[in-house]
Amino acid sequence: MAIVESPAPAKVPGSEERSVGEYFADYLRRLRGGDLGSLPAVAGLVVLCIVFTVLRPVFFSAINFANLFTQGAQVIIIAMGLVFVLLLGEIDLSAGFTSGVCAAVLAELLTNNHWPWYLAVLVSMVTGVVIGFALGTLVAKVRIPSFVVTLAAFLAFQGVALLMLKNGANISVTDPVVSAIENKNLPMWLSWALLVLIAGGYLLVQLMQLRTRAARGLATDPLALIAIRVGAVALVGALAVYFLNIERSQNPLRVSLRGVPYVVPLILILLLAWTFVLGRTPYGRHIYAVGGSSEAARRAGINVDRIRTSVFVICSGMASIGGIVAASRANSVDPNTGGSNILLYAVGAAVIGGTSLFGGKGRVLDAVLGGAVIAVIDNGMGLMGYSSGVKYVVTGIVLLLAAGIDALSRRRAAATGMR
Repeated sequence: MAIVESPAPAKVPGSEERSVGEYFADYLRRLRGGDLGSLPAVAGLVVLCIVFTVLRPVFFSAINFANLFTQGAQVIIIAMGLVFVLLLGEIDLSAGFTSGVCAAVLAELLTNNHWPWYLAVLVSMVTGVVIGFALGTLVAKVRIPSFVVTLAAFLAFQGVALLMLKNGANISVTDPVVSAIENKNLPMWLSWALLVLIAGGYLLVQLMQLRTRAARGLATDPLALIAIRVGAVALVGALAVYFLNIERSQNPLRVSLRGVPYVVPLILILLLAWTFVLGRTPYGRHIYAVGGSSEAARRAGINVDRIRTSVFVICSGMASIGGIVAASRANSVDPNTGGSNILLYAVGAAVIGGTSLFGGKGRVLDAVLGGAVIAVIDNGMGLMGYSSGVKYVVTGIVLLLAAGIDALSRRRAAATGMR
């Protein structure tokens, strides 16, 4: 009796694991097609760090390395919120002074009304959400261009801050919890534990993504590539924790300065949360859809007005957190909080990191990378003794280059059919 072998299960097209060579070949193809992603920001960041380290070796000292995190925190957090608005091709010019108004609310409640820190922080964040809802409603429902709405808010919120702070008064913020956000550090052991948690979590996410794609019959990344990614994150994180755990105090017997600043885990939590929202939820996919084509999104059944309103709520809510961080760093709030170059730097951070001004392309990570570039420029040129005027000129040139690269990459993507 003949034995009939059962046929092997048919492979789903594209379900096989790609080799490392195939992955990089595909990556190079996307680069040639104009999909540069965050590569220009990463390359610029590396070059700037090398240049400043060579010219001013103190740039890479432990104390200055920690300063980079605390200097750039407010800009990075506000830029994270702006990414959502920019993904729709909109703009929020009021984000800087929104953070200032929310910081003024925090200081007023903490110092003048003696509220507990958690209630003051909550009311400050709710203030940001209410502002964002008002701005988003005017843009989505009344159909006033976002440039006009937020420019009006930019002017009005300066006046609101002046009125709240009695036309120029400075309110001290001495609450130990709020002050600790920018001025205190994690214990050394907890800094290392945080790194292990991040690296382990990143590995778990990569493996879960691999399993999900394989189950759906999609091409998967090779395990060697996943190992390289996780190893790179672990290596960069280990170097950062090592330098941050070096004693930074001039008088360690009196005051010890070691460990990762508290603001770093805050930024990481916000980064992970919003990255998950954009990349893993239907809401995030709807944002990209509306940014790509609002009319097509509307015909697909997406509530475009609701999406448009919600991104302004997120932007102003993140601005409120940026205001709290600014109040923590200065241990005070004044009418200039959230003003000056904060808004320009925040918009610049998002664009330099790779978020498109034309909508439909960007990640929350772009705000972190772009914010790091701006912080490095500001810090490094300050160490070299350059004036604020020179810093602004250089930062403006970098922003113009980023916008130019974005425009050219979009044109290239359209020409090659990869858009």
